[in-house]
Amino acid sequence: MTLTLRDLAKRTLNAVGYDTTHLQRVVMYKTCNEWLNDLGPENLDCTEISASERNDVWRSINWKTYSELNWPEFDVCEPLDAHQESVDVVIADQVFEHLLWPYRAGKNIHTMLRPDGYTLITVPFMIPVHEVPIDCSRWTETGLKYLLAECGFELDEIRTGSWGNRSSVKANLKRWARYGWYRSSKNDPRYPIAVWALARKT
Repeated sequence: MTLTLRDLAKRTLNAVGYDTTHLQRVVMYKTCNEWLNDLGPENLDCTEISASERNDVWRSINWKTYSELNWPEFDVCEPLDAHQESVDVVIADQVFEHLLWPYRAGKNIHTMLRPDGYTLITVPFMIPVHEVPIDCSRWTETGLKYLLAECGFELDEIRTGSWGNRSSVKANLKRWARYGWYRSSKNDPRYPIAVWALARKT
């Protein structure tokens, strides 16, 4: 594998203790990893929707199997192929804010899951609009929970979390702030920059 200049810079910064993880993802990834590891991932088949090429956080979990369905070849808002294989876990990390039809996507994910399967959805909240290729929506914990309930998940089987504070909102006004040498991980629920939910299909 050939390292790009960007990859080399990231490795160098990480080696000297500068955390290059996006500020909004640090607490979110720690919490979501704990939630997923509690499910016993070694026994679960996982599919990630529109996985990031530069981010191995979900690939590195010890799944029974891991696969990706990436846009534009796979559009989670479009009707599913009749032969779409069902799985135990579907992850959509920073995807739903880019969807014109998030309800359709949530219904499709519900269909893709086996009984007792889980979906992990992560979304931004107080961050700049980022057209990749479009940016459509923001959800609070309550909003994300009720979207997933409307898509078929039982309300009391949906767990949510969020993280942010005033300084993280200010830092994120600059394009994609990094965690850096040190930032406070203190949470102020009034200023979330990241929101996530783990929903179980019963």
